Amino acid sequence: MTPDEDLARPRPTERGSRAEAVAPGTPTHHARRRSALRSWLRETAIIIASALVLSILIKTFLVQSFFIPTGSMESTLEVSDRVLVSKLAPGPLDVHRGDIVVFKDPGGWLGPAPEGPGGWRGAVSDALTFVGLLPQDAGEHLIKRVIGLPGDTVECCDGQGRLIVNGVPIDEPYINAGSQPSEMEFSVVVPEGSLWVMGDNRQNSRDSRYHQGDPGGGAIPLENVVGVAFLTLWPLDRATVLRNPGDTFAEVP
Repeated sequence: MTPDEDLARPRPTERGSRAEAVAPGTPTHHARRRSALRSWLRETAIIIASALVLSILIKTFLVQSFFIPTGSMESTLEVSDRVLVSKLAPGPLDVHRGDIVVFKDPGGWLGPAPEGPGGWRGAVSDALTFVGLLPQDAGEHLIKRVIGLPGDTVECCDGQGRLIVNGVPIDEPYINAGSQPSEMEFSVVVPEGSLWVMGDNRQNSRDSRYHQGDPGGGAIPLENVVGVAFLTLWPLDRATVLRNPGDTFAEVP
């Protein structure tokens, strides 16, 4: 055997590679492409389904986003802000004086809800809201600040116009500029299992003060609380952590 004859013969590896190659357009080639496509679609569907399940679980048990429709909490929260709400309080965590809470309308606090988009747009919006990809609107929810806990006595006002909680006047730095703590005099004892809530924009907030003739004397049931707002998420130029003003209530027993 000459060197030229040896080089001219196909090596075993070359013969194997040629044997495994599939020509484009053949039935085997199309079958392999269909199999790869089915595998990709299956993996994509699993990823999307897992993400949706995770989003629903987070919304149900941990965090939910809400849209601010009115100016009752200005300037802490502006109209069209999006906030994130922790659903761990009440529950594993407690609600504290000064917390900003989202709660379901206990009855008569909200007027008729405006109609949302109909047709396929409404269906898509409802679906995205259900899985937590769009913020919940305030159709049946309100957002206010907790001033009194169960058993607290909340009054308006001392000689300087400040609210009084359990006999202690409080200074409220979060009140909207130009607002006064309350233009309405009142004195209430918060029932057990309830909260006394007020908006930061006091002269533009139909809060507990205006529902003293309702069951509960204006206080909202603790069981109606969805959670505590902890972050303004949108717009980005207003993104901020919503901290509890602990110093305001530090001396309140």
